[in-house]
Amino acid sequence: MLWLVLVPFAGWVVLRLTGWEPKFAWSQLVSFTPYAAAASLVPLGLAVLLRNGPLITAALAVTCCFAVIVVPRAIPEGNPEAGGPVLRVMAINLLHSSVLPEELVRTVERERPDVLNMLEFTNLMGKRVDELGLGRLLPYKVVLPGDDSEGAAIYARYPLRPADIHIAAPAFDKSPRHLPAVLSLPGGREVDVVAVHACAPSEGWRTACWASSIRALPAAGGRLRVLAGDFNSTLDHSVLRELISSGYRDAADVTGKGLSMTWPYYEQPRLFPKVAIDHVLADRRIAVRGFQTLRVPRTDHRATLTELELP
Repeated sequence: MLWLVLVPFAGWVVLRLTGWEPKFAWSQLVSFTPYAAAASLVPLGLAVLLRNGPLITAALAVTCCFAVIVVPRAIPEGNPEAGGPVLRVMAINLLHSSVLPEELVRTVERERPDVLNMLEFTNLMGKRVDELGLGRLLPYKVVLPGDDSEGAAIYARYPLRPADIHIAAPAFDKSPRHLPAVLSLPGGREVDVVAVHACAPSEGWRTACWASSIRALPAAGGRLRVLAGDFNSTLDHSVLRELISSGYRDAADVTGKGLSMTWPYYEQPRLFPKVAIDHVLADRRIAVRGFQTLRVPRTDHRATLTELELP
């Protein structure tokens, strides 16, 4: 019976390490790899109690594989040399702009980001936050008009302009869309900033939209670039790891906070398992000085706030 219990854990490890993602619920299931890693200790413990040598060996091998996958996310990494401007980048999914505009503006006043990426940003939300003085705090903006989930906006302390980066639009109407912009810093330095909102890896047409929306994001290289927002992917999705390997680093992973879960929180039971699908990917030449998640009422996502130091 214990061998039968161990088999699913072994299969999970094989799929995760090979990066093969079968066309069924695995795209959602693999997001819960940290929980599977913790659960793999159960068959190992039972095998030890039974003093079954072959079973102990097999269970220990599975648990060690999980540890190789998950444990590095809790270990801070070093940073490249940097002595340039410091940027505080905040990103938040507003859940169809359900967040109260007053609460959003208060959060910006308190946290003082230099760049604010907002997903599911509706035209009405844009009107309300401008009336409440968000433009006074972050006077420059680039907006992708939309309602429901397809709108996005970037507000910044420094001048912004639309980027000339080509990001393929989803093949479906009413899909989330990415928003690229160029941030001009004092002294003439420029940084690409992308507000990321990928499709969800759910059933039906969104399955195709999900992977393609991640692959549409620009690889690292050339001008410094920061991608921040709702990737609808975890570090256990091969499509996200491929993007990172082009020359990015995940800010949460770098700071040892890669197990900080960001979704879903709103109207969910306290013990409902959460996953880390909101990320900040910074060019590997950028030093990551800090990362944290923030609770903002009336959205199912945690906001992310990252402090970056440019080379």
